[in-house]
Amino acid sequence: MIDEGEADWKVVTIDAEDKWAPFLNDIDDVEKLLPGTLSAIREWFRTYKIPDGKPPNVFGLDEKFMDKHYALEIIKECNHAWKELITGEKERNLEQCDPEVRNLVRRLSKSNLVDLAINDDDDDDAPNF
Repeated sequence: MIDEGEADWKVVTIDAEDKWAPFLNDIDDVEKLLPGTLSAIREWFRTYKIPDGKPPNVFGLDEKFMDKHYALEIIKECNHAWKELITGEKERNLEQCDPEVRNLVRRLSKSNLVDLAINDDDDDDAPNF
């Protein structure tokens, strides 16, 4: 999906305990066994921000749902990018980038994520980094 001009990946999953789980092993199974479900999902993602006054979202890849193999590759790619960001690897490789990009990555780096954490000793549900 393209959300406000940027790629925003969505992954269609199913709870392993769902009664349909044994039958839905890839995206083609969804269309075959639950016709119309993918179209409904697409339309929900297209329109869910309209009540907030935003335009409808648009989709890349000719509005196709991609298969499990494709999704797993995207997940690996995003996980790799996330690891580079939180370990500081991305920041160390930014010397050739302009200062605005370096500052953005620096603000998101692991050392600064600690500053974003809620630090309330009385709240056991607060995140710990």
